[in-house]
Amino acid sequence: MALDLAFELMMLLTAGCALVVSTWLFWRARSQRSMKAMAGFGIMMAVWCCGHVSVFYGWETLGKALILANPLMPTFFLDFAIGFVNQGAGRRRWLDRLAKRRVFLYLAALLVLGISLVADGGHIISFGPFSHYFVFGGIGWFNIAYTIAIGILAHALLLWGWRTHSGNRRRSIAAMFAAGAWGLLLASSFIFPSLGLYWYPWPMLLLPSYVVLLVYGVVRYQMLEINAWANRALLWILMTLLLLGLIALLSSVAGQFGMQALANVPKWQLWLYSMLLLTLALALYQPVSKLVARLIYPGSQLNEQRLDSWLQHLAEARDWPELGIIAEQLLSSQMGQSIRVQLLPAMQVAHVISGPCIVCHHQASGWQSRLQGFDDVTPSVRLAAEVFASLLTTRCSLLERSLQLAEAERKRLSEQHLVELGGLSAAMAHELRNPLNIISMASAGLETERKTMIQTQLKRADRLISDMLTYSGNIKVQRHAVPLASLLDSLRPQFDWQHVQFDYQLDEHLTLCADTYRLQQVLVNLLDNALSFVRNQPHGKICIEASADDILRVHNNGPAISPDMLAHLFRPFVSKRSGGSGLGLSIVRRIMDAHGGRITHRSDLGWPVTFELYFPKDHS
Repeated sequence: MALDLAFELMMLLTAGCALVVSTWLFWRARSQRSMKAMAGFGIMMAVWCCGHVSVFYGWETLGKALILANPLMPTFFLDFAIGFVNQGAGRRRWLDRLAKRRVFLYLAALLVLGISLVADGGHIISFGPFSHYFVFGGIGWFNIAYTIAIGILAHALLLWGWRTHSGNRRRSIAAMFAAGAWGLLLASSFIFPSLGLYWYPWPMLLLPSYVVLLVYGVVRYQMLEINAWANRALLWILMTLLLLGLIALLSSVAGQFGMQALANVPKWQLWLYSMLLLTLALALYQPVSKLVARLIYPGSQLNEQRLDSWLQHLAEARDWPELGIIAEQLLSSQMGQSIRVQLLPAMQVAHVISGPCIVCHHQASGWQSRLQGFDDVTPSVRLAAEVFASLLTTRCSLLERSLQLAEAERKRLSEQHLVELGGLSAAMAHELRNPLNIISMASAGLETERKTMIQTQLKRADRLISDMLTYSGNIKVQRHAVPLASLLDSLRPQFDWQHVQFDYQLDEHLTLCADTYRLQQVLVNLLDNALSFVRNQPHGKICIEASADDILRVHNNGPAISPDMLAHLFRPFVSKRSGGSGLGLSIVRRIMDAHGGRITHRSDLGWPVTFELYFPKDHS
C-alpha cells in the first residue's frame, strides 16, 4: 500500500472514530455539560483530520481552514476539564466563575482562527510520497503556540484535579494524562515538515487510537456499559492480530506442502477475507450464544431486565419476614410453581420443608445458600434458582448490615435521650431543694408533732434528691487506702438499728483501695437497704465480711430476693422497699463501675441475701 494512501486512510479512520464516539457520548450524556464538551473535542478532531484529507485531494483553501481551526480542539478539552474537575469534593468557586465565562475561551479560539486565515498561517508543499502536505508558516506559528498553550492549561487543571480528587475520578484523570501523552507523541510528527524535517509522519498512522483511548479513559468509570464494548473491541483486535500472524505463516509455508494455489493468493486478500470472517463471527456470537442457551436450558430464560427486576424488588424488603415473602413471590412467578424460601439469621434453626426450597443461612464466614428439593426440576429452573439464590444471599448480607446500623442508631438515640434525661433530672433536683428549704423554715413555728412529721418527709425528699444527683452526675473517684474498720465504726451512729444486730468480721488493720466518700455512699446505701427489710423481723442481723483479696461482703438475714427481681436488681427505679427511691443499688453499681470493680448478689454463702463487692487494686 502506498504511504500517502495509508496516511489518508488513517486520517479518515480517525475522523470516523471521533465522530462515532462523539455522537454516542453526546447522546448518552445529554445532561452532563462536561461530556458535551468532550463530544465537541471529538468533533474538532474529526474536522482537523478532514482538513488533511482535503489538502491531500487538492482542496487547499478548505483544508487550510479546517487545519487552522485546531485551537478549538484544546478549547473544548479545557471546557471539559473545567466541568470534570469542578465536581464533588473538588468544587471551587473560582472554577464556577471560570465556567460561567467559558464563552470567552471559544471567542478567543475563533479570533486566533480568523487571524490565521487572514494572515495566511500556512502553505502547501510537496515532499516524499506527498504531493500536497500542509506546513505552518508566519502567523501559523502563533496558531500552533496558542493551541499548545491551551492544551497545557487544560492538563494543568487536570493535574490539580488529580491532587484534590480521589477514587474513580482520580483514576479517570490519570487515564486522561496517559492518553494525552500518547496523543502528543503521535501528533508531534505532523509538525516535523514545518520545521524543515521532511520525515514521513509514521506515528500519525496510529492516531485513531488516541481519541478512542481518551474518551474511554474519561467515561469508563462513569458509564459501565462502555467497558463491555471495550472488552469486545480488545478481543476483536487481539483475534485480528493473531489471525494476521497465522495467515502470514500459512502463506509462507503453503508452497512447501503442495498448496501452490494458496501460496499464490496475495496476502492482503487473505487478510481481508479472514478479517471479514472474523467480524462476521463476532457479530453472530451473541445471537448464536442465545440460541445455544435456549437449546441447553429450555423454558424460562434469564436476562438483564429480569435480574434488575429481582434486585429492585428484593431491595424493597425492610426485615427478614418481608424479604422471605418477596423472594417466594418472585421465584414462584418466574418458575411457574411454588418454591419456598428460608432465611436463617444467626442462632436460627432450619425447618423441614417439602418441595423445592432455597435456604439462606448465616455462618461465621458470611451468608451462604443451598438448594433443596431441586433434583427433579429442569436445567433452566435449576439455573434460575442458583442465580436467584446468589442474589438473595447478597441481599441478606446487605439487609443484615442495614438492620445492624439501624439498631446502632436506635441505641445511640436512646443513650442520647438518657443523657438528656440525666441532665434534666440533675437540674430539677437542684431546683427542688429551694422550695424544700422554704418549707423547712416555714415549719419551724409549728407544734412539735406536725413539725416532726414535716421534717421527716423533708429528709426523705432530700435523700431522694441526693440519690438523683448522684445517679445522674458524673462519678469520679480518687482512690487511696481506706481503713475499713474505722469507717464502719463512724457509720454505726448514723442508723436507727432498733434491736438489729450489726457486726463486722475483719482485721482491724484491713484497708481497701477506694474513694473514701464513694465507699461511704456504698455502705450507707447497702446498710440502709438491709435495715429496711430486717428491722421489723425478730432476730434481724446484718454482718460485713472482708478479705485480703479486696472482696467485701454485706450479709443480712432478711427475706430472699425473688427470682423475677434478680434480672433487673441493679436497674434504676426498681424496688420493693416501702418508701424507697429505687436508686440505691443502681448508685452502688455506678460507684463500683467507677472504681473498675463490680457488685454481685449471692445466696449461697449461708445468708438469704449477700452483696459481694470487689475493689481492684490501683495500679496507676
